[in-house]
This record gives sequence, structure tokens and C-alpha cells, in this order.
Amino acid sequence: MNLTLAHVGARPGSKDEIDSIAALYLERCAGFARCQAEAFKTEKALMEWLGRQQGRTPVVAVLLDSRGKQLSSELFAAWLGARRDEGAQHIVFAIGPASGWSDAARGQAQLLLSLGPMTLAHALARAVMAEQIYRAFTILTGHPYHGGH
Repeated sequence: MNLTLAHVGARPGSKDEIDSIAALYLERCAGFARCQAEAFKTEKALMEWLGRQQGRTPVVAVLLDSRGKQLSSELFAAWLGARRDEGAQHIVFAIGPASGWSDAARGQAQLLLSLGPMTLAHALARAVMAEQIYRAFTILTGHPYHGGH
């Protein structure tokens, strides 16, 4: 399975400490899936890129949206495990533009996911999402990283 953590906005600088945290968690996921980060200048560019992704199965687009579904870490792990077990080849978790996703983009998502009611900076949302992806894999494999607290 391939996972992409995408966002609409500027590419992080090499000295962006928060982005280095996201990169660390994506690296930790390497034992479970191939993970990468991508940045897109516009929502349109991201949606066009999603449309070009080829594979045995369609790409699963998860848009982070304040109006989306809130899941506990355990429920998120179960969702990710179900996609894996269904044979999903590529899942894209995308953080949208500062103004939010368009209705057209929201309509193309297989899941609208909310990290909670608070607004987060893009870099912080990427770090939180990367950690939750890693945590989900550890939950699915019974790794002690997730203590359930």
C-alpha cells in the first residue's frame, strides 16, 4: 500500500521543525507502507494529480476538513485496516487550502476527516496526521507504541 500525505500550500523549508516531525513519522511508517509527502500550489493541481494516479484500484482520497468525521485513533486504525484488507493500493490524506475545500473537491473524497473542531496550522496538521497514520499501523500490528490512553 502507498500512502501520501498531501497539502495545498507552500513547500516546507528545510529548517521547518514541525515538518521534520511529520517526516519522522512518515519514515517510521516505512515498515508498514510506502509513505511520501507532496505539496501542491492549488487545490486544482492536487485534484488533477489525484486524477492521474493509476493503479489496480482507484486512489482513496481522504480530505481533512473541519466538517468531516471525527474518529478516535482506534477507529481510524480500523478504517485504515479495512482499506488495506480491501486491497486499496494508494490512500491520499490531503490538507486543503486556507480557505477550505471547494464543494467539488469535497464531493470527490471517499472520506472527509476532521482532526477536531480547532483550526490547526498546515504544518501542525501534517505532523498530527503523520503521527496518527503511524499510530494506526502500530494499533493494527499490536505494537506497544499505542498504549490506549
